Amino acid sequence: FLMLNSRFILSWFYFLIAIAGGIFPTMANIDFIREYGPGFDIALFIQLANINPASQSLSRDLIIGAGAIVLWMIVESRRLKMRNLWIVFLSMFTIAFAFSAPFFLCLRERRLIELENP
Repeated sequence: FLMLNSRFILSWFYFLIAIAGGIFPTMANIDFIREYGPGFDIALFIQLANINPASQSLSRDLIIGAGAIVLWMIVESRRLKMRNLWIVFLSMFTIAFAFSAPFFLCLRERRLIELENP
């Protein structure tokens, strides 16, 4: 029972982190659109994300870290036979990686609860 309860609580923490990961990048993207025009100019966005060494560090850190996490998400979802993973991957590009990674962790904890309590 204790493990079930801790997994359940952990899944909600992941969900709350996912919500924050959806809100804060979206707010920044809205600010970008307001400042640089009505469309979302991806080329300009990438240029600005690499405009100085600090932003280059953060951008490259995200790309490399996200690549490793995405690979693990694929392997882990297959191992646990998780369904509807396409939603996670779609949200990675339509919302933010900061949303999709903790959302995956939430769904993973829920799947582990299912597997431990058939």
